[in-house]
Amino acid sequence: MTKLHQLYQEQGQSPWLDDLKRSYLQDGTLAARVDQGIRGVTSNPTIFAKAIAGEATYDDEFAALSKQGSVTDAYWRLVMDDVSQACGLLRATYDESVGMDGFVSLEVAPDLAHDTEGTVKAARWIHATVDKPNLMVKIPATEAGVPAIRTMIAAGRNINVTLIFSLTRYADVIEAYLAGLEDLVSTGGDPSHVSSVASFFVSRVDTETDRRLTAIGTPEALALRGRAAVANAKLAYELFSDRFRGPRWDALAAKGAQVQRPLWASTSTKNPDYPDLLYVDTLIGPHTVNTMPEATIDAFEDHGTIARTVDTGTADAHQVIDALATVGVDFADVGRVLEDEGVAAFAKSFDELVQALTDKANALSAS
Repeated sequence: MTKLHQLYQEQGQSPWLDDLKRSYLQDGTLAARVDQGIRGVTSNPTIFAKAIAGEATYDDEFAALSKQGSVTDAYWRLVMDDVSQACGLLRATYDESVGMDGFVSLEVAPDLAHDTEGTVKAARWIHATVDKPNLMVKIPATEAGVPAIRTMIAAGRNINVTLIFSLTRYADVIEAYLAGLEDLVSTGGDPSHVSSVASFFVSRVDTETDRRLTAIGTPEALALRGRAAVANAKLAYELFSDRFRGPRWDALAAKGAQVQRPLWASTSTKNPDYPDLLYVDTLIGPHTVNTMPEATIDAFEDHGTIARTVDTGTADAHQVIDALATVGVDFADVGRVLEDEGVAAFAKSFDELVQALTDKANALSAS
């Protein structure tokens, strides 16, 4: 039994792979990861940008598609084909888990992050085009994204809410999920067929907070470096545990509704001075997902710890967040900055991808 299997069977946490490209589908890499214990796949524009622009495996199909329409249309055809194939590979996991795992996530276009109606339209289109029960459409947790999340949950769709950095925004996301389920039930829909995860980003919180702590430079500030991200995530789990209980949730659960699981994203360590599994070993617990790049998965298999940790040290987590305010870090502003940067980074990746594909189309037509 692998550690990934143990993680799920003993601790109730689902390990997902944070990567997807055509070569993984063709050479058996993804199938091998599923055998190893991977229970889902996430993708984003940055991942696909690297894959499509850098792999020759897409060239023939891309050349044909780019002659039929725009480069952007060709992109969506390529990624939807990859996602559809991955959904097929993970369908057995989806069936075995009764719709809790086995999902493959595909994100709406980054330029829709501040467009509620555009996001809803795009999410409906992706769901209709891929047409797989184990597809999750990713919607960013921006101010405009939150009402789109409610609308799609009310429509009975599986949604991966991405780019969550703050507890305030996470509370909005949970409310959108609960209200969406209530809307679905009020129209006679079945909530048991709806699955959602709330992707709470981790490592980037330390990157931005540590930058501010270093600038402050006092001994008290420097002592807090590397502690904010895990503390923030632990408080997110505390919020999750609080919101998914009580009369309101019980009424939905009685109709078969599933909790919206916290998903720990951005879990590779960015600072080489920190342990490579800082954002994995510390956040293990039931009803959670951890989506990891391959290097982090391999590190976890080699020296990861199988133990429930996500709800230990919660009091200390509160103290860390309080201490950040004391030394002068505006933690609410950290969340706002990271959300803006996250949206901008994905938009930049998408723009770079379109340019790279345009260059590739020109090169292929000239050859």
